Parts: sequence; structure tokens; C-alpha cells
Amino acid sequence: MKALTWRGKRDVRVDRVADPEILEPNDAIVRVTSTGICGEDLHLYEKVGPSPAKGDILGHEAMGEVAEVGLEIDGLLPGDRVVVPFQIACGACFMCVEGLPSQCETTQVRAAGMGAAQFGSTRLYGEVPGGQAEYLRVPQAQFGPIKVPQGPPDDRFVYLSDVLPTAWQAFEYAKVPAGGSLVVLGLGPIGDMVTRVAMQRGAGRVIGVDLVPERLERARRNGVEVLDLQAYDNVVEEIRARTDGRGPDAVIDAVGMEAHGAPFGMLAQQMTTLLPDPLADKLLANAGVDRLAALYLAIDIVRRGGTISLSGDYAGMADPLPMLKLFDKQLDLHMGHANVRRWVDDIMPLLTRDDDPLGTDTFATHHLPLDEGPRGYQMFQDKTNGTGKVLLHP
Repeated sequence: MKALTWRGKRDVRVDRVADPEILEPNDAIVRVTSTGICGEDLHLYEKVGPSPAKGDILGHEAMGEVAEVGLEIDGLLPGDRVVVPFQIACGACFMCVEGLPSQCETTQVRAAGMGAAQFGSTRLYGEVPGGQAEYLRVPQAQFGPIKVPQGPPDDRFVYLSDVLPTAWQAFEYAKVPAGGSLVVLGLGPIGDMVTRVAMQRGAGRVIGVDLVPERLERARRNGVEVLDLQAYDNVVEEIRARTDGRGPDAVIDAVGMEAHGAPFGMLAQQMTTLLPDPLADKLLANAGVDRLAALYLAIDIVRRGGTISLSGDYAGMADPLPMLKLFDKQLDLHMGHANVRRWVDDIMPLLTRDDDPLGTDTFATHHLPLDEGPRGYQMFQDKTNGTGKVLLHP
């Protein structure tokens, strides 16, 4: 089959690889019809921290049609249309029952001290072949795949793999009161979807902050109050002025370690990519430092007694935090990978409505065949051609 494989920094290729096979009785094979490129994929593309092995298949946002199921799979049949969550979880362990499949005890990558295995990631998350391919082997298929209706285009449902539950959880963790105010830092795919979820769920005021003109305009068209980070000498004071002088009830950091304005953090990240993998892992675990500009900004912006929700990825183990300010402002801080299956029942009714309230049908800015995946990565990384969200179609 064809698949997008990682070959090095900014080097993604379409290769011929072996078709996946059923290896365990609770596996399924899915013929992929749509698969997204995620900001997390760009961390691998740019070699921010530990890298995949050369030839690893990328991607963790896939949906398609069930082609084959293992002997122990009930309730899932060939021909079923499914979305595959980015994390691999069993659904039955303590963590899954607690609503935390991102911490699944059955698939935890204990050798790396990490949570549940993920598709298309590095050895830190199990190095499981990803979904930017014609076919995908899905372990733990008794729980993972989400059955969706036949008929509507893939765009309506594919974001259940990551974007939608990540945005939903970010808002849930933000604890925005009814009619309250929210600032979203970063208007990439996750931040953009967060603003849509926030308005759908009753936030009174949603302010989106970014510095990419196309992203700002896209959010503005959706009714979001936008703020260009580069247009103000003091963005904190500007936001306070817009929120009764005290700041918003909550801030969602949808940027993470890609934040601008932190050259030392960027250098520290890139240094790990110059080392052999075992040394890079050790450095990351003991001295890893992220670019924390967005998090620092969130801490300054949010009102006293407010909440910060982190949906952007961080990877450093030695990130310096302003603990005095966090304590003095009495802030709540919530974070973590999205627990996909926990939120599906809440999200699905919005996806099956005819009026498409979250705008999923038009959320992707670019649809490309799998063969053009390398170009899709470059466009997404360079933010050219108005690229917001890229969907690939094998």
C-alpha cells in the first residue's frame, strides 16, 4: 500500500509499504478514506524533540471503512464506517472506566513512562504505524473505532479523531461560566475549533489571539472577536481593557511549545535533535525546556481566580513556571491529551444536525490526494496558501 513515511527533518515521502495484517484477535483493519495533518505531526516534521524512526508511517487523524476484523470483535463489521481516535485504549481498565482513555493501563508505554499508545507517533507513544496511509491496523478495536452514519461527507466526522474532542475537552477544562469570557491563544485548527465550541456552548465573549492574518480573518468571519498579537505593544492590557479591567474568566492555550518569542526554548528543543536518540531522550527527560511564551501570556491575561486550560502540546520535563504568580492569582490549571471516547456522545448530536453548527463541512482549507502529502506538510508548516487544515485522501 501507499503511506506517508518520516525520513528526516522536513522530509516526508510517499512510499510503498507492506499492507497491515490482523495480529491480535481484537484488531481491525480500516481502509482509510480521509486523514488529517495535525500540528503534532509538524513537531515530528520539524524534529522538535525525539523523532520517529526512518520509514515510520505518520498520522493519527483517520477515518474510513472497516475492511477486516479479528475473531474477538463484536459489533464491528466489514463495511462499517468508522473514525479512529488518535489514542489506543482498551475501554475496560481503571483509567478508561474513569474517563481517561489517554492514560489507558492496557496500552500505556511504560518503557518510556508515558500514557496510552498513539498512532503515528514516536517511541514515547509506542511507535504504532499511523493513518496517513491506504490502510490502518487498529489495535483494541473492541473499544476504539467510532461508528458514524453513512451518507454525509467525511469532513463531517473525521475531526472526531482528534480536533473535536481536543477542542471540547479544552473548553470543558476551562470552566467558562454561562455568559462568561474566554480568550483563546492560537487560532490554528484546534484554537479555531475551540472558538466554535465555546460559542456553541454558551460563552458570552470569545476573543481569539493570533498573528497569522488568514487565521484571524477566518475566526472573525465566524463571529469571534479577534486580536492581532503584533498590533499591540501590551496585549495583556488590551485584553484587560476589553474584559472590565480584570481579564477573562478563562484562557485556553492552543499554541503550546510552538509559541513565538522564546528563542532559548526553541534552541533547547532543536539541540535534542542533534543527539543520538538515547541521549536526546535523557536530555528531554531531565533538562527539556519548551517555548513557554503562550503559557506565560495566559497566566498574565487570565483574571484572578480564573482558569487556564492547555490543549497545545508541551514536551519539556524541566519547564520553569512562575509559581508565585500562579499561587498569588489563585489559578486553576488543567491540561492533558484529549480523552476522545469520553466526549463522543456529547459531540455527535451536533454532527448529525443538518445545519452543521460547528462548521465541520467547510473546516478543511485544503483537500489533497495522499500522493501530495509532502506538499501538504510544507504548506501547513509554512502557513502558505491560506492553509488552515489539510485533509489527505488515499
